[in-house]
Amino acid sequence: MAAVGSELKTWETVRAFALGLPEAVEEFPWGESVAKVRRKVFVFLGVDDGSHQPGITVKLADEEAHAHALTMPGAEPAGYGLGRAGWVHIPLGKRGGPPPELLCEWVEDSYRTIAPKRLVAGLDARPGADPGTGGPAEA
Repeated sequence: MAAVGSELKTWETVRAFALGLPEAVEEFPWGESVAKVRRKVFVFLGVDDGSHQPGITVKLADEEAHAHALTMPGAEPAGYGLGRAGWVHIPLGKRGGPPPELLCEWVEDSYRTIAPKRLVAGLDARPGADPGTGGPAEA
């Protein structure tokens, strides 16, 4: 990935999180790194040719999450008509941009939208997970 410092660290964190989800695999269609589940892309991780600012693209079906993502510096609906289907591109390394934890939440939301229900149910069954979000249970 053509990034430096915190951008690269954020990208690596998000990539590792995405690939840690059930049945997630990394592929490189169109010269771009993507994470897929059951042959369907759930996150675009960017191009490694130095010509683009590092960023991720996720599908956010939840209107509140989608609207929030679009408020991030430099964020925009994804190109190639994907924006109309809820895909949002979020650049990394912008001042005031989202922290890695929030990016990972959006990656998980995208995964939940794309993955089969059986795999999503597995997220909710993880020890310590809050059913419905897959995140940590609140104390």
